[in-house]
Amino acid sequence: MDRAEFMDALNLVEKEKGIDKEIIFEAIEASLVSACKKNFGSGQNIKVVIDRETGNVACYAQKAVVEEIQDEQNEILLPAARVLNPNYSVGDVVDLEVTPRDFGRISAQTAKQVVVQKFREAEREILYNQYITKEREVVTGIVQRRDRRNIIIQMGKIDAVLAANEQIPGEKYGFMDRLKVYVLEVKQTTKGPQIFVSRTHPELVKRLFEQEVPEVFDGTVEIKSIAREAGSRTKIAVYSKDKNVDALGACVGQNGYRVNVIVGELGGEKIDVIHWSDDPKVFIAAALSPSKVLEVALNEDEQSAKIVVPDHQLSLAIGKEGQNARLSAKLTGWRIDIKSETQARETNFLASGTVDEVEGEDEELTQEQE
Repeated sequence: MDRAEFMDALNLVEKEKGIDKEIIFEAIEASLVSACKKNFGSGQNIKVVIDRETGNVACYAQKAVVEEIQDEQNEILLPAARVLNPNYSVGDVVDLEVTPRDFGRISAQTAKQVVVQKFREAEREILYNQYITKEREVVTGIVQRRDRRNIIIQMGKIDAVLAANEQIPGEKYGFMDRLKVYVLEVKQTTKGPQIFVSRTHPELVKRLFEQEVPEVFDGTVEIKSIAREAGSRTKIAVYSKDKNVDALGACVGQNGYRVNVIVGELGGEKIDVIHWSDDPKVFIAAALSPSKVLEVALNEDEQSAKIVVPDHQLSLAIGKEGQNARLSAKLTGWRIDIKSETQARETNFLASGTVDEVEGEDEELTQEQE
């Protein structure tokens, strides 16, 4: 590559990749200093200058002007310096050109290596800036392969990692499957951006509702809280300040269409959509849906609640392996203790706390009528 081709290449890289030519020039000069020192010894002060217009390269040994030499490699006597330029004085630095005969070939090789390196760095930076904006968002990727227990998912120009602990239990991933994932983190590494995604994060459900429900996307309906056990069940509490908007109905959709789209995307995971309330008694009762709640006793100091349900609905309120009660506690932020009506009466269950009867809301819905 001659100098003209080199300058044309630099202009092209600057235009297409947005890499400042000055950054490349400085990097080449720094690399050439090392090459020069191999010829003249590492103890010398060497400076390399590239003409920004022509691409010509020159190598200089820098020597300090002194009255008495103590370091021959890096010092020059004042009389000798004034032969070069009568204006020199003690303390000045003289640049003596020492460009090696084959320096053109060395500089061309070095320039090529630096340009390639800077080109790769720019590519990595561009990709990183492109994907960092997707952090904490939901994107669609294509399943490529399995790497041990991880699933590798293609996201445009980059492969993302779906780690084993971020996969929905029991979910199968086939080659070329299209999959919506939540972007956990985008990291910049020496090999380029590295992306980590999730199928289990509660925010995945929230983002899917934002995509599917216009009222959630525009903020008319607010998702107040989410509790999720990925692959099994999610409870989501919604609210709207606009009294004319039915938050729950908007999220469920006509005949359950909207929530069913999300259920399908999550492989059949059940989703309970409930009304959020700033009254903890009402909110806790709603969270325990589909069970009916008869009474609630709150202990605000301990952030705990004692719940009474009809005898025949105790197992429904607790749920299989305690899931309904567990998710309700996560959703509301209250510790929940549930007893049947008979158990409560026999054990004087509600002896302490503020006791209230709670009227169940018949409109609490899931993607399945239970």
